[in-house]
Amino acid sequence: MIQENLSRVRATVAEGVRLVAVSKTKPVGDLQEAYSAGQRLFGENKALEMRDKHEQLPKDIEWHFIGHLQTNKVKYIAGFVSLIHSIDSLALLQAVEKEAVKHDRVIDCLLQFHIATEETKFGLDMEEARALLDEVRQHAEAFSHVRIVGVMGMATNTDDRDLIRREFRTLKGVFDALRSSYFDGAESFCEISMGMSGDYLIAQEEGSTLVRVGSAIFGARNYAVPLND
Repeated sequence: MIQENLSRVRATVAEGVRLVAVSKTKPVGDLQEAYSAGQRLFGENKALEMRDKHEQLPKDIEWHFIGHLQTNKVKYIAGFVSLIHSIDSLALLQAVEKEAVKHDRVIDCLLQFHIATEETKFGLDMEEARALLDEVRQHAEAFSHVRIVGVMGMATNTDDRDLIRREFRTLKGVFDALRSSYFDGAESFCEISMGMSGDYLIAQEEGSTLVRVGSAIFGARNYAVPLND
């Protein structure tokens, strides 16, 4: 079923958009099935769970951390994570820098923005993002092991497609504004992570480069799986 679902989703992913198979709460066997079907990009939202899966699965997997990341959990993923989607504070970016130094690598990161109507979602506003980026610009030597390559956001969980579209369009506007102000000419600043199982088709139309699809591939989340994080 996973292989069939994956094929169905891939057929709808637009050219130039990468598919992140969101495998959080799913057992290693499910990820292995998706891997055998050719999927190499997986997204997790628990640091310890991602670490454990990384240890058990093939090493050519590209791991993306997509959930709220606590500063004290960065150490568990810093040695192998390809992209952290959820930088929502200067303190977190500093924690990623500290752990990246220990592994002598540069970790790519996205700034997470709050674009939804729900207050429960994490994310920066534009003022906070500019303050963070000003700090990085002024003290570049202190952030030499992190690279901000784009933005991420989650739309409101609603059936109102027009609202979802407006929220995604807002994030695209944020991306364009930051690229103009802080990343002019930087080819590395190129990612817009938006869109999940229920709204990724809209996200693609509004400029997404990374869609995070879980339930449409793996089925409903399995909260019975014991989590360490």
